[in-house]
Amino acid sequence: MSKAAAARKLAAAALYGGGGLSALGAGLYGVLSAEAKLARRTIGPAREEPPPDATGWYGRGRPGPAIKVALLGDSSAAGYGVDRVEETPGALIATAVAEHANRRVYLKEFCVVGAKSSDLASQVDRALPIEPEVTVILIGGNDVTHTMRPSQSVRYLSEGVRRLMDAGAKVVVGTCPDMGTVQPIAPPLRQVARAWSRRLAAAQTIAVIQAGARTVSLGDVLGPEFAAAPALLFGPDQFHPSVEGYRALAGVLIPSVLAALEQVPPAETELEAVRGEGVLPVSRAAIQAVNEPGTELDGTEIGGLRAGVRGLWVELRHRRSRQHVPGEAPEEHENAPAAP
Repeated sequence: MSKAAAARKLAAAALYGGGGLSALGAGLYGVLSAEAKLARRTIGPAREEPPPDATGWYGRGRPGPAIKVALLGDSSAAGYGVDRVEETPGALIATAVAEHANRRVYLKEFCVVGAKSSDLASQVDRALPIEPEVTVILIGGNDVTHTMRPSQSVRYLSEGVRRLMDAGAKVVVGTCPDMGTVQPIAPPLRQVARAWSRRLAAAQTIAVIQAGARTVSLGDVLGPEFAAAPALLFGPDQFHPSVEGYRALAGVLIPSVLAALEQVPPAETELEAVRGEGVLPVSRAAIQAVNEPGTELDGTEIGGLRAGVRGLWVELRHRRSRQHVPGEAPEEHENAPAAP
């Protein structure tokens, strides 16, 4: 079975209630279940103190009405391991959106350290009342290390995305990172985790596109730099990103969040073949995205049709990086005075 076919099978199993385990193999599931406990012991217990909460108002002195952003997911969304709120993904994303869109931004965090895809429903429940214009979701790593069945992971994610879309929110999903880059995970578990997480990321992509949202491939989050400098780009526990790692993570997401808000320069609206952009069937595009971190996929039409014989059509993009904007601390109140 090809990788694309396996990803389609896993996504279909999730959407239609199948187990989906055969897409990975019962043997892999057993190995991962047995050895994931060892990796978790190596990583050690979670910090007692939670990450700084990035909830608040950004873009002091910029015009309103504010763009409302909801941030859902796990520790990678919360910024586990950093000491200052300005270093969290939420603050980095909100500050950059305020800067590039020249608008006030209100960001609300609903992410929880240790969350799995099964926890998304409660996060969505809490996010819907703020009526977010765009929601960013980062989820999947804990599903792998806690051996949640991939079909269940994808189904929970798909259901959450659909609820947000039905409420009028744009949704950007950062797919499951490549868990094979995590140092405490030793072979053969590391190879199993890599295969599992990449297959999950591809299936997440297909399900999210079917729900009408867009995805950004995180892969190893930082491309080849992750392998070249793990001590710099992972935090002290060698599992969660460092400050530099979270900055790179946010940098991958920001262009797609701006695109979801229709805040892109006119020159970047067309697909650029020289940058490897184009239109592909979703299953092929999903596998390609897994192997190219930072790839954005979004549904499109050809001749008025959303799908061809090989499934949904998607635009595959490698969006240009935005100039880095240092994160700022949020204001507690909307009407903060302008900076002098």
